[in-house]
Amino acid sequence: MDTAATTQVPRKPRRTGTPRDPEGTRARILAAARDEFARHGLGGARVDRIAEAAGTNKRMLYYHVGNKEELYLAVLEAAYADIRAAERALSLETLAPPDAIARLISFTWQYFIEHPEFLALLNTENIHRAEHLKRSQNVATMHSPFVRLIADVLARGEADGVFRAGVDPVQLYISIAALAYFYLSNVHTLSAIFGRDLLAESAKSERLAHMTELVLASLRR
Repeated sequence: MDTAATTQVPRKPRRTGTPRDPEGTRARILAAARDEFARHGLGGARVDRIAEAAGTNKRMLYYHVGNKEELYLAVLEAAYADIRAAERALSLETLAPPDAIARLISFTWQYFIEHPEFLALLNTENIHRAEHLKRSQNVATMHSPFVRLIADVLARGEADGVFRAGVDPVQLYISIAALAYFYLSNVHTLSAIFGRDLLAESAKSERLAHMTELVLASLRR
């Protein structure tokens, strides 16, 4: 009887790699880059940290979004696309003009509170004098429909006799954004100077009420 052991070659484990997902990879890269640029600015951001946070490598990062400055611009464009999409969902055209403006103020205020990374990106790009945004072929087209929407709200308010004539929709939006932006960007120094916790829920509610009253008072006939 042959007692020699039969040698069996172990079968190689079957590879179960996930299918390629370029859109998912790009989304992860942009999310990681947004956090990195918001935290460290353009100069301090590191591509290797972004790649690691996105679960990829620098070669794949460059393949999907380009170099560091191209990635930064992509992050800026995505940030603006997000807020413009959220604004469109407000359905301001369905509301009475004063209610539409009040909803826009409330939305802007809450969006800035919930997205501090957006304010950080704005700060960084202003330090660079918007040199990256000026190269964008997308940002201007994102804003034009929104400006027309505000202009329509103002025109309806004027026709109803509740808003005065001659209000520039761009100036109005800048004023709304500025009222929220300055408060939140300087909240720590303002809290120290005035001896108030300006991030307390009661203080934030007071601020929103004040902004709404201020803007609507400026629009009334």
